[in-house]
Amino acid sequence: MADPSQVFKAYDIRGTYPDQIDEELCRAIGAAVATFCGTSTLLMARDMRPSGVTLTKAFAQGANAAGVDVIDLGMASTDFLYFAAGSLDAPGAMFTASHNPAQYNGIKLCLAGAKPIGRDTGLTEIEELTRGFLAEPATGGTGGLTSREMLPEFADHVRSFVDTSVLRPLKVICDTANGMGGLVAPLIFEGLPFDVEILYPELDGTFPNHPADPIQAENLVDLQAAVLAAGADVGLAFDGDADRVFLIDEKAEPVSGSLTTALVASAILDKNPGGTVLYNLICSRTVPEVIAEKGGIGVRTKVGHSFIKQIMAETGAVFGGEHSGHYYYRDNYRADSGIITAMIVLELMSVSNQPLSVMLEPFQRYVASGEINTEVPDPAGAVEAVAEHVIAAGGTVDRLDGLTVDCGDWWYNLRPSNTEPLLRLNVEAPDAAACKAHVDEVLELVASLS
Repeated sequence: MADPSQVFKAYDIRGTYPDQIDEELCRAIGAAVATFCGTSTLLMARDMRPSGVTLTKAFAQGANAAGVDVIDLGMASTDFLYFAAGSLDAPGAMFTASHNPAQYNGIKLCLAGAKPIGRDTGLTEIEELTRGFLAEPATGGTGGLTSREMLPEFADHVRSFVDTSVLRPLKVICDTANGMGGLVAPLIFEGLPFDVEILYPELDGTFPNHPADPIQAENLVDLQAAVLAAGADVGLAFDGDADRVFLIDEKAEPVSGSLTTALVASAILDKNPGGTVLYNLICSRTVPEVIAEKGGIGVRTKVGHSFIKQIMAETGAVFGGEHSGHYYYRDNYRADSGIITAMIVLELMSVSNQPLSVMLEPFQRYVASGEINTEVPDPAGAVEAVAEHVIAAGGTVDRLDGLTVDCGDWWYNLRPSNTEPLLRLNVEAPDAAACKAHVDEVLELVASLS
């Protein structure tokens, strides 16, 4: 029997199929989510992973047995599921493992209105209910299963974030990595004045071309080559469930999530003077600087969609960005969307009539290492050991999320992954040489203390 403790993470459910997450577990999770949400209807969608077919069927059976109707939205991007949960005001379950390899699957959950479900907002209770339904499955409920088509409504919603009349012909190349971007991107761009080429559009959860994880530089190589070969204006790299996007400029240079956050925040604050903008603590120092320069209110947060959505609701923030390519919008039910971000950037490029690299120059202030993942025996223990070392040396530490150490003109963050057995390191420094030296310095420290 699958063990819930192996798959219930900080803000979603995720594990390998079929040893950690299987149909029996998903049947119990379906009953648990239905019971916890206490509504008459649940929404359900899945990405292109083969295991999603039987896992969603089992989930629906569990919810039905608990007396709740399930609306199956079919294959969809995660941001589409959030849109549906917001517009229909119903809780939802998206079956996806996002950027993880093919053997993984999982569930991202939200309440009615696309409100987040994380550890502090229901996931712990759902885990306990799941244990109960594993021991004694739900029976006797009369819930039903129906299907609904909402992709055209989603396309209209995405386009509402820009003025389509100002869009101009741009050559756009999308690498959807056999993920759900291959479904939504053509739909959104249809009829717009863009010349769009899509790499690996076939929906294939075995990821035959490369992993759907655009934060890793090696997964951008094909897109970079295609941008140069076609003389494209921009490249868009989506992750597996297409709720994230990374940009490639016309010179085939990757654009960090921090720079995209700064670019979009600047534009949104022009339209929402004095607005509040969230950014996670891994983002470049550029981001709070730009927010302040634009007269906005910056709020620093932990990493993760459930945390950011909760703080957006509390603060009324208009926008939030993460280094990992998640971008959140108040007018998108405070949910993240890769394709909305792509549309906003394309509108900015259309209006500015400048190459993307030129548009980004004002934000090129520091050099970041990017996220460096290291396997260590005990990631949490390694973070604590480094913290003790810094304090013993007279330094100060910030424990908002993992460990952040301010070293004057450079800083670093160490934190255990919420979804994988890895230690994540991010470093930012004034220039490339300093950044590399400090990365080596921190990695040597971790190795000596692990």
